[in-house]
Amino acid sequence: MPLFRYTRAGQEPPVPRRHTPLPWIALIALILGAAALAFAWLAGWIGRDRLTAQRFTDTIEATGPAHPGFRRAHSKGVCVGGWFSPSAQAPMLSSARVFSQQKVPVLGRLSIGGGDPHGADGNARVRSIALQLVGDDGQEWRMAMNSFPFFAVPTPEAFFEQTRAQLPDPATGKPDPQKMAALLARYPSARAFQQWAKSAPWTDSWTNTTFNSVNSFWFTNAQGNQRAVRWRWQPQAPVAELDADARGRTDADFLEQDLRRRLDNGPVRWNLVVSIAEPGDAVDDPSTPWPASRSEVMAGVLSLERMQSQEQGACGELNFDPLILPGGMRGSDDPVLAARSAIYSQSFNRRERERAAGAPAQARETAR
Repeated sequence: MPLFRYTRAGQEPPVPRRHTPLPWIALIALILGAAALAFAWLAGWIGRDRLTAQRFTDTIEATGPAHPGFRRAHSKGVCVGGWFSPSAQAPMLSSARVFSQQKVPVLGRLSIGGGDPHGADGNARVRSIALQLVGDDGQEWRMAMNSFPFFAVPTPEAFFEQTRAQLPDPATGKPDPQKMAALLARYPSARAFQQWAKSAPWTDSWTNTTFNSVNSFWFTNAQGNQRAVRWRWQPQAPVAELDADARGRTDADFLEQDLRRRLDNGPVRWNLVVSIAEPGDAVDDPSTPWPASRSEVMAGVLSLERMQSQEQGACGELNFDPLILPGGMRGSDDPVLAARSAIYSQSFNRRERERAAGAPAQARETAR
């Protein structure tokens, strides 16, 4: 008889259970299966009809000839560098260090729209600026902004539809005009964008072009006050317009040549103008402009002092992801903003692979 046959209560102890590893094996298998399913979903191997950054980037690439080593969009540009000096009013908007230190180093890129790295500047309706500001606390503010004042469509799905409408028809080698007509009929904002493209002035320089954030963001100051904002870089250089005849006579690289001449005479500057939303404004829809009557704060001055080719300059090493933000700033819930961030990352990774595979030296540009 075992010495401890009975418990203190005078009862026989229960018979020990036999443990089986099967439940644990099933749990581990379930976790691994879920992880594999998630990986396949993110990679686009399943659910192929859903919109992914990979599928979107594939479609962008299909709109024109391949140029390995260059950005898929805004392929032609130059690197620039300089400083940002915040205004005395900037800290009321955000607690970000870039709004309170005296001088913030800037690395950036000026570019034109389109996927041709050798395209003619006079044919590009859209111009862009991408910037990286690094505070002395090490936090970064990256942005990618355009000369149009609002986005053509309200959602990533509509953006994808717009991109697909630009695919060349195999029979003609040109986009099908009926697809673009269908897009314009479906989205009033696309019709408004087309009207802007037809009527807005073409300036003769990057330096007198206004660049807009288009998407909305949230700024929080040191007192905890939060505001929805959009911003623009307003040029200090006077605006000079180019008509169609003048554009036709310009050199293919006239924007770069003009910038070089101006920098020989000193820095070129833009004012950072921040617009503050009011209740009811479309914070999460970049296709809806805010009224011009919104309160604005002049938050600082961007001074660009130097330029380099994009093949030699440091801007080629950067992904200008608009959701890389310092403390005191965050992105809105605008789905187009999130889509841009994801597509930039996908494109950047492709550029890196192309570089590793030996893209031509003159084409070694990383993604936007």
